[in-house]
Amino acid sequence: MPKMSSPLLGVNIDHVATVRQARYRSAPSLSHPMIEPDPVLLAQCAEKGGADGITVHLREDRRHIQKEDIFRLRDTVTARLNFEMACTDAMVEVALALKPEAVCLVPESREEVTTEGGLDLLKHADRVKKVVDVMNENGIEASLFIDPDAQQVDQAMALGAPVIELHTGAFANAYYHSGRDKAHATLVDAAAQANALGLTVNAGHGINYENITSICQIPNLHELNIGHTIISRALFVGMESAVRELKALML
Repeated sequence: MPKMSSPLLGVNIDHVATVRQARYRSAPSLSHPMIEPDPVLLAQCAEKGGADGITVHLREDRRHIQKEDIFRLRDTVTARLNFEMACTDAMVEVALALKPEAVCLVPESREEVTTEGGLDLLKHADRVKKVVDVMNENGIEASLFIDPDAQQVDQAMALGAPVIELHTGAFANAYYHSGRDKAHATLVDAAAQANALGLTVNAGHGINYENITSICQIPNLHELNIGHTIISRALFVGMESAVRELKALML
């Protein structure tokens, strides 16, 4: 059997900003040299470590990444920029001004610490299609962050999105328990279904240095978007080395 090609790595830098905002939430300018850590500088370190893309989520409540950050990233990083966003008119306006290579449409709840679960494309079909159409018209790749569910995959195709990102949280949560194999098989099936429909398949959430080998055994994956585990590892070895170590596990 031929060896599968390794997926690309998008590094999510949101939680660099989480640390910064713990102290500098009221700073008038986040580019001042005294304000640290700077997510833009850490994104550059991630690029040096081999990141194929930088992922960033501008939340409506601005809990970590700020609008200033994303435009500094656009002017600074050379890797592909993936902008995670809620399906709102305000975020569409930001995306069209930012002009990232890709946007990933995600659900957003102000009560959650991080995005817990995929976007329900059946429930929110009209709103999602409106945003997908705008992105397609403006040459920005639209990805839909969904649970690995057959109906959701079919609906992504129907809504005209060229890319899906499978939510891997259920697998990550089951990794040390008896449900791991079933959760992994669900991801395999969803990726195969999407690939058969002609969709590009990305994945993310809860992927770490321990479970990434199993994730990379899923055929048809184009890109993994990973953040928290890399930021955690970077506290010990630095951002560049943390990214390089994870990339090595993806081969």
